[in-house]
Amino acid sequence: MSPETSSLASEPSVLVALIAVCAGYLIAPMGLSAVNVAIPALALDLQASAAQVGWLPTVYILSSVMCFLPASRLADRYGRKRVFVYGLCVNGLAATVSSISSNMDVILLLRFVQGIAAAMIFGTGVAIVSSIVPAKKRGMALGIVASCVYVGLTLAPVAGGYLTEFMGWRSVFWFQVPLIVLLLVYIAIKLPGEWKDSETHAVDWLGTAVFALFSCLFVLGMAQLPSWYGVTTVCASFGALWLFIYLQIHTETPLIRVQMFRENRLFSLSLTSSLFMYGSNFALLFLLSVYLQFIHNLSPSQAGNILLFQALSMAIMAPVAGKLADRFASRVVATIGCSIVAVGLFLLNIPLIMAEPWWIGLALLILGIGFGLFSTPNNNSIVSSVTKAEIGVASAAMNLGRTVGNLIGMSVVNTMIHIIIGDVPIESASLDDIANTVELALMLSLGMVLCACIASGARGR
Repeated sequence: MSPETSSLASEPSVLVALIAVCAGYLIAPMGLSAVNVAIPALALDLQASAAQVGWLPTVYILSSVMCFLPASRLADRYGRKRVFVYGLCVNGLAATVSSISSNMDVILLLRFVQGIAAAMIFGTGVAIVSSIVPAKKRGMALGIVASCVYVGLTLAPVAGGYLTEFMGWRSVFWFQVPLIVLLLVYIAIKLPGEWKDSETHAVDWLGTAVFALFSCLFVLGMAQLPSWYGVTTVCASFGALWLFIYLQIHTETPLIRVQMFRENRLFSLSLTSSLFMYGSNFALLFLLSVYLQFIHNLSPSQAGNILLFQALSMAIMAPVAGKLADRFASRVVATIGCSIVAVGLFLLNIPLIMAEPWWIGLALLILGIGFGLFSTPNNNSIVSSVTKAEIGVASAAMNLGRTVGNLIGMSVVNTMIHIIIGDVPIESASLDDIANTVELALMLSLGMVLCACIASGARGR
């Protein structure tokens, strides 16, 4: 998609734009992951039930899934930098209000708003980078962007743990606000111009509404399984998904060109492997944070120190994987990464390892190496498999695949919480029930990664 700017003569340098995108991609995951570490303290303070605790990460990812495609289309139409900046502003405002709220339902609503902001940030950042970086250097640039996400995920558990332990859970919300303000000032001063599609189209609001209906019905239905209401709602969600696909095929200005999945094997299988990989991982840090603090009686800072191993190794490996993706077949590098993740999850499924926190850290380190090798080559495969005119759509589909995977993984975990633990205050939950939920979720994660290995290896060049 050709980058159109409001003033081509003053187009900013690639480096300045890359710094701005990377900073946004660093701050957003910090806000997400730091809150996960603070969930036990937040739940105890606000007397939240186990079900409400499970909804904290779920509503965030639900709103992200609902808004990724329209946010991408709005960015193509009105400017990617503009939508990126608005996303930062909404995220900062929601974090500020969350830090002073004492009502769990209000905090859940604000997490929903933060998920919308995340869609605006992540739905535009990769499109900006893909527009300004030459194709032969795109793998390395995407590796740097991915590394910033992982650095944010690396810092978040440690920062969230220490902030929660010494300053209370509210601090995990407000600590990101000054960082957002500084980034907004930097963008205003250093990043003039704008990127938008030279041939803009109207946003398909009907398709947006139907896809939002599918997402909500799926999450609500999964949370009520195995009741008849839950089964009926999940079935209705698949009906809404079928209607969305039908509308996208027959509308003149679709949110996503569904035919791309059928026409482009590399594109569709790369997205499939991404969906399974991220579906296996999103609920992992949330569950292990609860597991380490309730089962092993670790403090928030101690739990954060263990959880950082995965993101730290991901941050180190992502730039390396980006260089490898520029030199070798992305399919090979990404499939090796999938296999290493499978090894890490296999280790987490061994009871001996789950009995020792430091062994959990070692398994997470291995898992992070695999994820670092997978993500950048896989992302490069997705954006390189389409024409330049469809990079924006491919970027949105890439983020959508990741977040739909996250949504499916977290929805299944919510179902497990509902069935095994029930709607009781988290501090009253049986430790055996918590442990059984984590163990079952880890087995599911391993199965999803094995599916990702098959999809990644089968996609071809």
